[in-house]
Amino acid sequence: MDKITAVGLDLAKQIIQVHAIDATGRVVLRKVVRRERLLALLAQFPRCVVGTEACSGAHQWAREL
Repeated sequence: MDKITAVGLDLAKQIIQVHAIDATGRVVLRKVVRRERLLALLAQFPRCVVGTEACSGAHQWAREL
């Protein structure tokens, strides 16, 4: 997973969609994870840009990340 340059998160109450792309914009990963497993998954990625939707839950996740 060392080619990931950006990650997008679609936040929901219990399930989160994770989409990762490389420097060329090609999709590298699409995955559905439960909220309690998200931080463990993101810890495996190299340092990269993480984007979320604008919602109240995004502020909580920004503090965690």
